[in-house]
Amino acid sequence: MSDTYHPPQDPLDVLHDDHELLVVSKPSGLLSVPGKGADLADCLLSRVQEVFPTALLVHRLDRDTSGVMVFGMTPHAQRHLGLQFENRQVKKTYVARVWGQLSPKMGEVDLPLIVDWPNRPRQMVCHATGKPALTAWRVMRHGDTESRVRLMPKTGRSHQLRVHMQALGHPILGDPFYAEGPARAFERLMLHSEELRLRHPDGGAGMTFRHKAPF
Repeated sequence: MSDTYHPPQDPLDVLHDDHELLVVSKPSGLLSVPGKGADLADCLLSRVQEVFPTALLVHRLDRDTSGVMVFGMTPHAQRHLGLQFENRQVKKTYVARVWGQLSPKMGEVDLPLIVDWPNRPRQMVCHATGKPALTAWRVMRHGDTESRVRLMPKTGRSHQLRVHMQALGHPILGDPFYAEGPARAFERLMLHSEELRLRHPDGGAGMTFRHKAPF
């Protein structure tokens, strides 16, 4: 990965900031946190901390996934938000373009996932040793060779949406790990974190943060 890491140089896209919360939109191709080695040091966390020095990591998005990410501005906020993610109280909605015509119009994928060690960071379905993973989907519209879908993960496993869509036979377009042939031949992974719904760490008010998919 280090040979091909040329992260986009988009300016920081701040959606919201206050005394406890910072919400930004991550571009596709940028790591959420540093990788191993100086060549993988550039990441959203370091860029955020250049501008907001107290910002603390709460969750991650895959390098190739774009969209809404929240940071805590205090240790209290980081703990509060972290518990919301852990307890599955944060409602996450993604938009994806997937290969083929996904049907029915809505459903759920309930397949346990585990890292595919010889091929990491790839993940795989494993009923014997995998951790529970649940994704709801809803088709927004169909084209001739693809479908635009909303994905609502109920768990937060690594590569969950990507493996679950592949398991249905409808890999996410542009996925370098799980798509093949023409489904892979896109300029980016067509997966975007469009909406996060959570409670504010100061007072618990419900908040919704959205950023429209750029594809």
